[in-house]
Amino acid sequence: MPLNLKHIELPAFRLKSGKVQEISVSYQVFGRALHTAPIILLNHALTGNSSVTDWWSELVGDDKVIDTKQFTVLAFDIPGNGYDGNIDHLIFNYQDWTLFDVGAAFAKALQLLNISFIDLGIGGSIGGALLWEMMAQQPELFGTIVPIAADWKATDWVIACCHIQELILSTSSKPVELARQHAMTFYRSPQGLQSKFIRGKDASSFKVQKWLDFHGIELKKRFSLPAYRLLNQLLASADAAGNHGEDIAAITATSQTVIELIAIDSDGFFVAHEDRRTFDLLKREKDINYHEISSVHGHDAFLIEHDQVKEILSGIFQNRLPKSSKIACNKIRWLKSA
Repeated sequence: MPLNLKHIELPAFRLKSGKVQEISVSYQVFGRALHTAPIILLNHALTGNSSVTDWWSELVGDDKVIDTKQFTVLAFDIPGNGYDGNIDHLIFNYQDWTLFDVGAAFAKALQLLNISFIDLGIGGSIGGALLWEMMAQQPELFGTIVPIAADWKATDWVIACCHIQELILSTSSKPVELARQHAMTFYRSPQGLQSKFIRGKDASSFKVQKWLDFHGIELKKRFSLPAYRLLNQLLASADAAGNHGEDIAAITATSQTVIELIAIDSDGFFVAHEDRRTFDLLKREKDINYHEISSVHGHDAFLIEHDQVKEILSGIFQNRLPKSSKIACNKIRWLKSA
């Protein structure tokens, strides 16, 4: 467990379903201290965690595009992801949970940290879907959100993939290992695997088979079955429009948040076509932009194509942070004088 991992206890957290339970939200802060600089919130992906300077080290750190010398970088762990190693913080009633509940838990945590405004939120995959959910629940929270390889909803395709994941997790004798192997086939792309392995063999096995075995074993070492089942359930439940059905425009109409969509042309999971549809739907009413990463690597390209991600984020930071950070500074002054 990282030395700077902190916890916020929510002893009577109410789920959307009405169930009340005790949960713990762990988090880390990097760079400038809270309330001294613009805040960048980073939401992790399904098997990620709050140690963003580790898994996104190419982008987060001193003098990097997400510069810890200039900004306060805040990262929460999705409750129940098991990163703190405390079995009491795992969530076993995973079917009671939706991504809405995670957004509500983060809202409670932010309130307890006296944070009422976040200059810029960035999230990949489920972390990006969570940004949509947080904006829907708190329309004034963000200056800008940057969902990467994500969508505001789980499509039928995402739900189908998660359904198979749940079947593997429920029935297999090696649930985490085999579910991870299955997931890697839609997190990557046929072109990417072909370019990586070229049908190469090691002894009697194809290299791609050993690569899948490796990823399954490695995830089992650091990710528990309850955590995987919960995160898979959350991913399948993504729906920022909520009771508005497919009308995400009705949700975004209540918010002044700028939306910067980043899709991946070869993404076979959160497909780029859905982000393009969202952009076309909202562009007449919202301050929204669409960016696309070109890659053979599929969904995971946002963790691989560092140069392209840096270039896109650099432009977003340059265009968006000066405007929103003025608002943040005003709120900081207000908090200090209160």
